[in-house]
Amino acid sequence: MKIFVIGGRAKSGKNTFGRYLRDELKKYGYKPCVMRITEPLYSYAKNYFEWDENNDEKPREFLQKMGIEIIRDKLGKKSFLLDRLNEDIEILSNFFDTFIITDARLEKEFRYFKEKYDNTVTIKLERTDYDDMLSEDERSHVTETEIDKLDDFSYIINNKSLDEMKKNVSYIVSLEEGEVL
Repeated sequence: MKIFVIGGRAKSGKNTFGRYLRDELKKYGYKPCVMRITEPLYSYAKNYFEWDENNDEKPREFLQKMGIEIIRDKLGKKSFLLDRLNEDIEILSNFFDTFIITDARLEKEFRYFKEKYDNTVTIKLERTDYDDMLSEDERSHVTETEIDKLDDFSYIINNKSLDEMKKNVSYIVSLEEGEVL
């Protein structure tokens, strides 16, 4: 089993990269699954706080507050989201052979999967000169700044365009395929 952990700041293209990676892996005969560490937070927003994923922007302030200030800091559940995702991987590994996690932001998230799974590829997406449309508070939150302090990635991709992103995905899969996914 192989795990791809994709990280980056807001609007860097993580979800798009994950979809391209899934599609490329399928061409090689793999059964990839795209996942988010924050899936439980989105579920809370949708099921209990009336967030409509089809009509609203990401509930970023809610995600940051619920994930960091409440779950991690107030309740002391430092690995809650990671442990929950790991349980999902264990269950879904009966159906999929490759997992693509599209929303890593913190050092602990990258380290968690590298320690749990020998076959982990970490990818940082960077995107310069774009409007992330975040407030100053959102932009300065640890979930937006910590990734800039990290440098131990398998690949660092500068997201310049969708075509470049597709080329980078193909390149990474071809390299990883050579190492037998």
